[in-house]
Amino acid sequence: MDPIKAVLVFCATLFFVLSPLMSGGFGGFDPAQFPVPQENPPVQPAGYAFAIWGPIYLGLLVSAGYGLFARGRDGAWEATRLPLILSLGPGAAWIGVAQLSPVWATVLIWWMLACALVALARSPHRDRWLLQAPVAVYAGWLTAAAWVSVGLIGAGHGEVLDETGWAILSLAGALGTGAAMQTRLRRAPEYGAAIVWALIGVVVANAGDHFAVAVLAAMGAVLIGTLALRFIKIAPAE
Repeated sequence: MDPIKAVLVFCATLFFVLSPLMSGGFGGFDPAQFPVPQENPPVQPAGYAFAIWGPIYLGLLVSAGYGLFARGRDGAWEATRLPLILSLGPGAAWIGVAQLSPVWATVLIWWMLACALVALARSPHRDRWLLQAPVAVYAGWLTAAAWVSVGLIGAGHGEVLDETGWAILSLAGALGTGAAMQTRLRRAPEYGAAIVWALIGVVVANAGDHFAVAVLAAMGAVLIGTLALRFIKIAPAE
């Protein structure tokens, strides 16, 4: 089997991991990028929650390196490679896009999520901690982030609902997506764990000001966490 896709996954991952350095980093959308400035949106997790990108970057980079040098011609890994390329390659440009347009950044993050979910669904049980787990954490965080973007765009354009309404709607969307995917997978509890991490961040961000949002996020964290715990499995022997 030609290892070219393994090489492309490694290259795409490397550019993705280095993208914050090449673009100057991303500290959130500028409130002035929206017609209705988003100074402290209730849909957004507390700042500390974004530290999850450190483990995500490290996990994906280790996975890509192992996949290239140890599993370059492995058919089971091969099934995940095209969707990973299609997620991580464009994802390397996400910060730059976000600095220019929250709307296009939202479109792009949904593309990244869709491709990441396909890669996760195709990931083998073998090499769980070197492929399935890193992709699961990445896809789980993207699930939360994609719905946060929806809430920011809706509230930032003052369409239909206020900030609280968009936060509740987006949380419901993230919970529905996360529960459906975790149930369909019946494995990869790291996916649900990443969503729980984001939801706890929303609880922390809203505990004092938006009680309804905090309660919904807490209930969602319990729901997704319970689903994830049901599917904790020991990777089969190789």
